[in-house]
Amino acid sequence: MSGATIKMNAPVARLGGSLRKRAKARARAARMPLMPSLQRRRLQCYGMLMMADMAALFVGFALTGYAYNARAGLAESLLLAQLVLPVFLTVSLYNDGYAIKSLRSTERSVTAALMALMVSAAVVLFITFYARSTADYSRVGFTLGVLASVLTLGWERLQMRRVVRWRCGSSVINELVIDDDGPAISVPGAYHVSARSFNLEPSLSDPAALDRIGLVMRNADRVIVSAPAERRVEWSIILKGANVAGEVIDDSVMRLGANGARIAAGHGILQVSVGPLGLRSRITKRLLDVSIAGTAVLALSPLLLAVALAIKLEDGGPVFFFQRRVGRGNRFFPIMKFRSMTENKVGKDGGQSASKDDKRITRIGKFIRSTSIDELPQLFNVLRGDMSLVGPRPHATGSLAGDKLFWEVDVRYWQRHALKPGLTGLAQIRGLRGATDREEDLSGRLNADLEYLAGWSLWRDMWIIVATFRVLVHDKAY
Repeated sequence: MSGATIKMNAPVARLGGSLRKRAKARARAARMPLMPSLQRRRLQCYGMLMMADMAALFVGFALTGYAYNARAGLAESLLLAQLVLPVFLTVSLYNDGYAIKSLRSTERSVTAALMALMVSAAVVLFITFYARSTADYSRVGFTLGVLASVLTLGWERLQMRRVVRWRCGSSVINELVIDDDGPAISVPGAYHVSARSFNLEPSLSDPAALDRIGLVMRNADRVIVSAPAERRVEWSIILKGANVAGEVIDDSVMRLGANGARIAAGHGILQVSVGPLGLRSRITKRLLDVSIAGTAVLALSPLLLAVALAIKLEDGGPVFFFQRRVGRGNRFFPIMKFRSMTENKVGKDGGQSASKDDKRITRIGKFIRSTSIDELPQLFNVLRGDMSLVGPRPHATGSLAGDKLFWEVDVRYWQRHALKPGLTGLAQIRGLRGATDREEDLSGRLNADLEYLAGWSLWRDMWIIVATFRVLVHDKAY
């Protein structure tokens, strides 16, 4: 009889133990620094931004209307503001004027508001023109109202940034970092939780463990998990069901330099490279190269002929020097320069860099190297398409930094060949040129080249071209 009683109560005992375990887990979670929910506060900020935008718009039109034509102008300007307002709010909703991006970035917030104002003003003008009602209101008053609203909207958005910080904090979103014995990571402004300290186990077969993790991630907008490789799959599955922006740290992405990922043909694929320039940018850069290089060849033709004649008269050797260099896509091309060394001692592979008192340099060579005139024939390389005006300087295959070949110093060296090599570059205008007697001499140039590749723009090319004139004559050219 007693044995039957024990047998009947065993499931109840196990259930009670499970309930006590869950209760302890919840009690331990209650002692954790629970993140406040920011969703409602963000909605409040969106509402306040919308009300403030409406007020700024009406104030801008009202002030200019009253200043332009007193009470009659005030009444007309308020009517114009009513025409602009619905379009403005619609455009703002579609261009993220009331989105997390605008809450997090002051620049994005102001830009979105002003862009919406310009679009709405253009739409109102378009509609009233085709409705033939432009004569019903003052064009001057409308223009002044839009200009004034630019100022009031911009000022208002700047001030609202303080309100957003007050309600939602500086990051606007709740970020949670769960450290499950993976690579160390520090995210400023985020909540950091130790999985070991709070008994967080990514066990897909234990609902109680998943419930505990869910309690920890409550109110989180973004969760970053740092875990060993063998637990990352479990964490990724948990994050997918947590209704958050979830990320799992995998340092192989950093080692590969991956900048994107996708799934295709049943495989996970990491995107490790993209061309630094799109088609439009490549066309723009090529047009700049051809126009400037072609003009320079015509303008400098007397100088080119004079230097060629001087080199020929000095020792009777060839005028030009051709050397194999590494260009775009790691492909070889023959670089063209004025010969500045004695003919039988010119290095073909670049293994021996010129030094300050190099006996190989001729008298004419010393002058044209110190003034960078020896580089001018590379304008023909630019016209041929082997080179660009601006880009990483091309190196010879045998070039040494200290006693190492360039690519032995830093494996990132080959990345610099994503663009055409240039006559000049960011490294050159920073004074990083001349012999590479130490490994550090290459490292500075490589970092500058990679910086240029990462931030190319047409204006930067033009700025580098102008800045090059300051370093044409330099003490490192020998």
